[in-house]
This record gives sequence, C-alpha cells and structure tokens, in this order.
Amino acid sequence: MVPAELANALAEAGQRMDVHGWVPGSAGNLSARVDDERIAITRSGVHKGRLKASDIMAVDHAGKALSEGMKPSAETLLHCQLYRLFPQVGAVLHGHSVAATVLSMQGGISFSNYEILKAFGFATHELDVTLPVYANDQDIGRLAAHIEPLLLQEPPIGYVIAGHGVYAWGSSVEHAYWRLEALEFLLQCELERRRSK
Repeated sequence: MVPAELANALAEAGQRMDVHGWVPGSAGNLSARVDDERIAITRSGVHKGRLKASDIMAVDHAGKALSEGMKPSAETLLHCQLYRLFPQVGAVLHGHSVAATVLSMQGGISFSNYEILKAFGFATHELDVTLPVYANDQDIGRLAAHIEPLLLQEPPIGYVIAGHGVYAWGSSVEHAYWRLEALEFLLQCELERRRSK
C-alpha cells in the first residue's frame, strides 16, 4: 500500500528527529502524500527513533485506515487537512520538542531578523514572522475545523499546538525535514533569548 522508498524516507526522518530529542516516547507523527487517494503515515504507538518501513501505513485522504490491522496516529486528520488544503504539500512532520512545547505555553511566537527565515522562501531576513499557536483539543476533528479558516487566511510557515508540539511540511519528506529543522532552530533560539532576559 505504501511505496518502499517513501516508507523508508519516513522511517529515516523519524530516526533523525529522535536523535534531536524531538519525538520522546511514542510522540510525534510523520506522513507523506502517496497519490490523490492515499497518504502514508506512521502507525499509532510506535517510537519514532525505532521506526521501520513496516511501521508506515496507508490511509485515505479522509484518514480512514487502508492497511489491515494497523491503527493510524490520533492526529491523522491534521495531516489530511494540510494535503487537502495545499496541493503542493508532499510531506508533514510533527514533533514534540522542549522548545516548541515550552514556548507554546507562554503565548505567541514570532521570529524577527533571523537569517534562517530564508529557508521558508523569504527573499530577506529583515522581516517579522509569526508562528501560530493553536489551543490544544483532544477532539482532533474539532481542532481541525477550528484551525482550517486560520490556515487559509494566511498560510503559515508551520504551526504549534499549545503544550504539544510543532507541525512542519514541505514538498517532500526531505524538504519537510529541512523546514522542521529550521523551525526547531528558530524555536530554540527564541527559548534561549527568553531565558537570558
């Protein structure tokens, strides 16, 4: 159901995220667009640092499991939403880093004048960029419905669920990883700045 190359890319991305401490326990989830009918996503309850290709399952674009005997992540609908709203999205990565979690519980997050903002396609670093923080909700369908108009209003560089973690996406698994890495760098910088005040 999931092409081997794509499953291997997601497994490798999970292992790389684990090295940085971004996916403790069984936290986080990773996905990639297979085609117009299927999404590859990590199955529920697996440690991302020990991901194997066999831990990647298929769901349809409504989040329904297509791989027999496997349960997708509880947050699958948030991945499906990004693929539906933004046709250019080819992969979505979600982690639970300390920086994202702590900063999201302190209110808004914005980045100003960081050179690495160019990783998101901006022509200059001389700008202010807001990373949206959305209130957590255990009802993922309700959470998705709440954030959809906000995503469409001004597509962000990623977003954070308060007290939870960050979502990043890109045109491929590797591109999404680069963007996640850039976001995590920015979040860590902001955490250090706040500590030093």
